[in-house]
Amino acid sequence: MAKVLCVLYDDPTIGHPTTYARDDLPVIDHYPGGQTTPTPEAVDFTPGHLLGSVSGELGLRAFLEKAGHTLVVTSDKDGDGSVFDRELADADVVISQPFWPAYLTPERIAAAKNLKLAITAGIGSDHVDLDAAITRGVTVAEVTYCNSISVAEHVVMMTLSLVRNYLPSHQVVLDGGWNIADCVARSYDLEGMHVGTVAAGRIGLAVLRRLAPFDVKLHYTDRHRLAREVEEELGLTFHPTTADMAPHCDVVTINAPLHPETEGLFGDELLATMKRGAYLINTARAKIVDQDAIDRALRSGQLAGYAGDVWYPQPAPADHPWRTMPHHGMTPHISGSSLSAQARYAAGTREILESWLSGRPIRDEYLIVDGGALAGTGAHSYSVTH
Repeated sequence: MAKVLCVLYDDPTIGHPTTYARDDLPVIDHYPGGQTTPTPEAVDFTPGHLLGSVSGELGLRAFLEKAGHTLVVTSDKDGDGSVFDRELADADVVISQPFWPAYLTPERIAAAKNLKLAITAGIGSDHVDLDAAITRGVTVAEVTYCNSISVAEHVVMMTLSLVRNYLPSHQVVLDGGWNIADCVARSYDLEGMHVGTVAAGRIGLAVLRRLAPFDVKLHYTDRHRLAREVEEELGLTFHPTTADMAPHCDVVTINAPLHPETEGLFGDELLATMKRGAYLINTARAKIVDQDAIDRALRSGQLAGYAGDVWYPQPAPADHPWRTMPHHGMTPHISGSSLSAQARYAAGTREILESWLSGRPIRDEYLIVDGGALAGTGAHSYSVTH
């Protein structure tokens, strides 16, 4: 029998919901490109309910306990003596979300003598040290594509919010004011701007498709160039590197995984090459940008705005400089954890567990590390240092 350790974010401050704003979700059975949504044998939750917090348990308890397995769920993951560290010692499986990551460092992996499988309930497994997982023979899997469209929608929202100066204008209303000149002094139209994405995978391409109707000029860079028909359909301009693309863009959105080639990419040097007054959107990973360089660029006016949904560490401390820098549109990593997305990544987590517990192969598109090497999606998206 397996011990499954699941790390989820805390319940709402007023307690787990008993009612919801909507009664149902649209039925989506496949993603763009044809990949099917998760296909577990069954689920023990109601789609549209809060599953990603500790009381939601990703809908896994009944399934696991009925089969004789043990499920431990906690939000306590950091610091000496955390529940996560105490329970990790004999855990066979660790599950966590990118929004509240259980950082599986080399030290933690070494201490987890029984660990065989690390599941990301969502997309992005950089909170797992992939080198250490490869060395130890730990399988790493994530629910590929489950919230890609959720994140793409968030990118579009953040882009429009910054360019149109929405958040400060809304604050004027909350404060009881009607200061139109203050609101529009930093408000522009997106129409006609040059928008570029760093990486054009599932999320980046979805962003490009959603922004095309705004009559913008679209750019992208990716180590895997898109098909010519896609470039022609969307009117895309390809650039071989981020450094080549950035100076041409009024808006840059980062949709790349974190790995050695992208860590610290947007520092003082690259930011200085961008148009003065450009906007930077980052729903990928915080360490792709230099934290202090972003603050400096906003204060100097080199960047007109920065909207990010990702921080380091997560959760971010109360004194994190990104909370108080000017002209930002930061959110606490929520872009991929809508109730719609939760239904898919909870189902996908169960599908992965069903396969692993029964000895069946895990879907290739869910695999990041398997058999002591990068595998599946991991072989396409990540690189390792050894």
